[in-house]
Amino acid sequence: AKLTSSLKWQLFNNRSAVALTSRLFSTGPQPTKVPLFINGEFVQSSSDKWLDIHNPATNEVVAQAPVATQDEMLAAVSAAREAFKTWREVPVSDRARVMLKLQALIRENMDAVAEIITREQGKTLADARGDVFRGLEVVEHACSIPNFMMGETQHNISHDVDTITFKQPLGVCAGITPFNFPAMIPLWMFPMAVTTGNTYVLKPSERDPSATMLLAQLAKDAGLPDGVLNIIHGQHDAVNFICDNEDIKAISFVGGDAAGRHIYQRGSINGKRVQCNMAAKNHGVLMPDANKEATLNALVGAAFGAAGQRCMALTTAVLVGEAKDWMVDLKEKTKQLKVGCGTQPGVDIGPVISPQSLSRIHGLIESAKEQGATVLLDGRHPEVADNCKSGNFIGPTIVTNVTPEMDIYKEEVFGPVLICVNAESLDHAIDIVNSNPYGNGTAIFTQSGASARKYQHLTECGQIGINLPIPVPLPFFSFTGSKKSILGDLQFYGKTAVQFFTYPKTVISNWREDLSKYVEQIIFSACLMHSQDKTPNCHAHSREQWQSALEGERLLVNYMCINEPSLHTP
Repeated sequence: AKLTSSLKWQLFNNRSAVALTSRLFSTGPQPTKVPLFINGEFVQSSSDKWLDIHNPATNEVVAQAPVATQDEMLAAVSAAREAFKTWREVPVSDRARVMLKLQALIRENMDAVAEIITREQGKTLADARGDVFRGLEVVEHACSIPNFMMGETQHNISHDVDTITFKQPLGVCAGITPFNFPAMIPLWMFPMAVTTGNTYVLKPSERDPSATMLLAQLAKDAGLPDGVLNIIHGQHDAVNFICDNEDIKAISFVGGDAAGRHIYQRGSINGKRVQCNMAAKNHGVLMPDANKEATLNALVGAAFGAAGQRCMALTTAVLVGEAKDWMVDLKEKTKQLKVGCGTQPGVDIGPVISPQSLSRIHGLIESAKEQGATVLLDGRHPEVADNCKSGNFIGPTIVTNVTPEMDIYKEEVFGPVLICVNAESLDHAIDIVNSNPYGNGTAIFTQSGASARKYQHLTECGQIGINLPIPVPLPFFSFTGSKKSILGDLQFYGKTAVQFFTYPKTVISNWREDLSKYVEQIIFSACLMHSQDKTPNCHAHSREQWQSALEGERLLVNYMCINEPSLHTP
């Protein structure tokens, strides 16, 4: 299908990111229509289905994303497949140089990306910049991929035989990203994939895709060839297309449980590698010997930052012994947080993503109250500025005396809500944490090295913080969530990402020296050993007789070859 319409987005050599930003922020009687990105061009979709994108702080429609047609999705994969033929041959050092340029461009345009995130996702500008920066760290890490692409060699495993193993790219890979980190999660995915030699098809969240579009423009400006990165939009049909298309070799996903299980099962059945990072219920254990002030400050930031809409939020405090008495002080600290539009100075907590999400959070708080918990601080219906009255706002909320049987404990709230569970001892706290089916992250706050060591040893969780509330590894390590938070055995960024985006190829080579010049000498020696008088008339023997003699004296000839390097023979 011919995708390029008369409404093609203009590209400008040195000002393309600025031009794209102005288009994404354009105001007028109609919402901005977000384009597709196929084969290096921003093109207007021919779809007759468009999805409204709301500013969560006001619920006004600020843009529309298309539900890409089947032909458009096929065109994106086709562009990636064709680009792979040449991109895989580009030296890995040159691919890394593109990432080096990309990280510089992201730094230059960080505020522009952050502003788009705040407009479509709602988080504060400070949180939005953090979103971009954590993704930027992965781009920086991708610059070091040549070090991770080196293979293994065993020289001379047999006479004149060598074995080498090296990493090869898979081909076309795909990513499906969530709404809560519209810059960081795409940057977890495509930089690692393309620097290892693959090409990519990305489907960002339909709720806030524009930041990803700007990242695509920056990648193009950095020198990423046409077709190496492609972006489609949509919902269920786009996800199923990615799972089913035979040209796509691997899928990366971050998002909810139901979608993650579906993608893992459907993609795996179709022979694809799949990595999924899904729901979480991250516990922080507060020991009574912890530094109280530092612990409460860490808890406030980890529980309520980004409005609690992050898979590594510390959502559950396990209060050991006398630590439960700290909740009054925690309430006073939390009450100081300001709720409002993310663009307003001094705001700490922005809106949640949608009215549906807000209603769900309200319902979980109410159910906890009905099931016997105490709502120590109720953030429902906070005071906000007049221009934000229609937004999806909920203030920080603290629910104490929660038990594992309650709905608010069993479900991922995904909002600025901290639930508190009481424990009698460290062992009891460890049992509570280990009974939780999720394993993205956990933390312990203590001044006891013995308690910290016991916790890190016995806790069944992939990422553990000690006096650190959100233990997300830097990109040169790998993200190591576990249990039901993860599907797939190779995870995001670091060494495991390189393994995920490549396959090993082993070559065994046999380059023997030409032995023909030694044949007569070997046969003559065999004849000599075989002759009774040790003075054979070799001319009296046929070649067949010589070879028979050689066979009869095989062990002796082998002995000669071992002890005479010039006579090495198969």
